[in-house]
Amino acid sequence: MRKLKWGLIGGGEGSQIGLAHRLGAGLDGYFEFSAGALDHRPEAGREYGQRLGLAADRAYGSWQDMLAGEVSREDRIDLVTVATPNATHFEITKAFLESGFHVLCEKPMTMTVEEGEAIVQIAEKTGQICAVNYGYSGYSLVRHMRAMIARGDLGEIRLVKAEFAHGHHADAADADNPRVRWRYDPAQAGVSAQFADCGIHALHMASFVTGQEVTTLSADTVSCLESRELEDDAMVNFRMDGGAVGRLWTSSIAIGRQHGLGIQVFGEKGGLRWAQEQPNQLYWMPLNERLQVIERGASGLSPEADRSSRVTVGHAEGMPLAFANIYSDLVEAISARKENRPMDPAAGLYPNAEAGLRSMAAVFAVAASGKENGTWVDARPPMFR
Repeated sequence: MRKLKWGLIGGGEGSQIGLAHRLGAGLDGYFEFSAGALDHRPEAGREYGQRLGLAADRAYGSWQDMLAGEVSREDRIDLVTVATPNATHFEITKAFLESGFHVLCEKPMTMTVEEGEAIVQIAEKTGQICAVNYGYSGYSLVRHMRAMIARGDLGEIRLVKAEFAHGHHADAADADNPRVRWRYDPAQAGVSAQFADCGIHALHMASFVTGQEVTTLSADTVSCLESRELEDDAMVNFRMDGGAVGRLWTSSIAIGRQHGLGIQVFGEKGGLRWAQEQPNQLYWMPLNERLQVIERGASGLSPEADRSSRVTVGHAEGMPLAFANIYSDLVEAISARKENRPMDPAAGLYPNAEAGLRSMAAVFAVAASGKENGTWVDARPPMFR
């Protein structure tokens, strides 16, 4: 398999997300970092790009310059990652898709449902891949959960419980801290704060592992700090199209919680439990049997788990390796197209534009339900109703 060329927009110096993407894209050696527009300050972006090894003529000062420069090159990039501020995702993703590039966009894919539907339609029309970086779906044991559920190990799925809670915005003294304040300002964050930031990761994971989509939901959203207009805590009940009942909690004021993303799935024949802070263990309780601990990297789990596990059992795998699995999926998807061959089915797990659209529809549904004291609302995008 030949190397593919990769470009990055955003993720400048000091950015955690930029580093995570560079590590993930480069880990397996299948992507060559070939072009970038890394900073909203043109000179800073060009200088940083060259320091990272980009050629001077491919270290661009803006995403517009990058699009103009790459579109006519014979050695143009095969995939571009969009890791810019949320409000810019739609414009950049749309422009690159329409110019014939595959795109991996950071979440949220767009700021409105209408924009999300437009991206889905553009991806379908152009035939380009549009992936959305719900990176936690890249963890090996999350993929094994999905495989176990798909092959019927749990039987009919009855209940899903998902959460993503932390306490890093619990200090009232941060009310005037601009690095925190913007997240709860509708003018900058949109209609939702904590659910849009963290809750959609948990909701996407519920759909990812069960293979079911959210249809309706009821939300209780609160701002525990009076200075905030948008929610810092939310409880969401939801129903899924395969009959499963869902419960979700997300919070940014849960003091003592660090990065509390976790999911539990209960079926008629057993239950599964996984937590992102302990990603190497998946707990499996078959009905009327003893609790079993499934270790990441153990032999004979599933093709999905085997493909996405890189280091031997007992060694920790972290977020950059989960990101790397998304990139590995995209390498296989793009290469299969170039080589006119079937794609490895175990690689078809990257979240796509439809997943990004469904998440944005859920964000607006949670905001609407929260304002109406938990009224049940349709959580599906209009184009999927």
